[in-house]
Parts: sequence; structure tokens; C-alpha cells
Amino acid sequence: MAHSATSSRPTGSEEPSIGTLVQSAMADMSTLVRSEIELAKAEVGRSAKKAGVSAGFFGAAGALLAFAGFYLFFTIAEILDVWLPRWLAFAIVTVILAILAGLAALIGMRMVKRIDKPERTMESLRELPDVLHREEPGQRRRDLPTVAHGQVTRRDPDSYLV
Repeated sequence: MAHSATSSRPTGSEEPSIGTLVQSAMADMSTLVRSEIELAKAEVGRSAKKAGVSAGFFGAAGALLAFAGFYLFFTIAEILDVWLPRWLAFAIVTVILAILAGLAALIGMRMVKRIDKPERTMESLRELPDVLHREEPGQRRRDLPTVAHGQVTRRDPDSYLV
């Protein structure tokens, strides 16, 4: 049976009004959204716990690898001790470790220099004192950011009055 707002046909039981149906649908949607949010929270909580435990195991593996590296270089020094004086064998291993540490630091510095700066955040932080400056209502002028095709641009401050 089609529902009509102008239908005045008497029926045996009172049919709900459109307003009641919309209100019921909105309540159902609200309940559904809340339930989905609770489900997402529960899943993220479990995932975060697993991620934390996994990170702990990776940390333990890194520590054990560091100890293994220490013993590896000690073993290399002992092997060199067969042909060279003991002090010279350990000195050679120490110099090799220093060179490797220097190379790692150099590579790390080059990678850090290639990291993009958060330019938009830095720009907005530079503008923060201007934004916080209290002016008379209607006298404050500020650039209005607009987003078009994934690009953020600012309109002329004279065209936007706060």
C-alpha cells in the first residue's frame, strides 16, 4: 500500500505519520552509527595492543642483535689476533666500527635533509600571533583558505572581512 500525505482513508489501525517514520529512521541511523563507532573502537583497541606487543618483540630482537654484533666484532678481533698483536687486532676492529658508524651517520644526515618540512603548518604557526591579536569586529582581515582540485590557496585578504 502506498503512503500518501493527503490520504484520508480510514483504516483499522492508525498508520504512522511521515514525521514519525523519519524520526524513527533517524534514531535507527544514530544507533547504527554509534554501534559502528563502538565496534571500530574495540577493533582498534585490539589492534593497538597487538601492535604494542609486536613492537616489544622487535625491540627485544634489536637488543639481541646488538649483543650479537658486539660478539661478532670481538670474534673478528680474536681471529686477527692469530696473525697480529692483540692490541693491533682490537684497534683495527675499533677503527672499522668507527668508519661504519660514520657512514651510517652520514647516510642518516642526508636522509634527514631530504625530509619535507611541514610548510603549511609552519606558515599557520607564523600567522598565529596575528590571528590571536584582538581587533574590533568587522576590522579584522585574514586570508581565507580555499581548496580546489587538492590544492590549498589563499584568497586576497581584502576580499575577506571577519
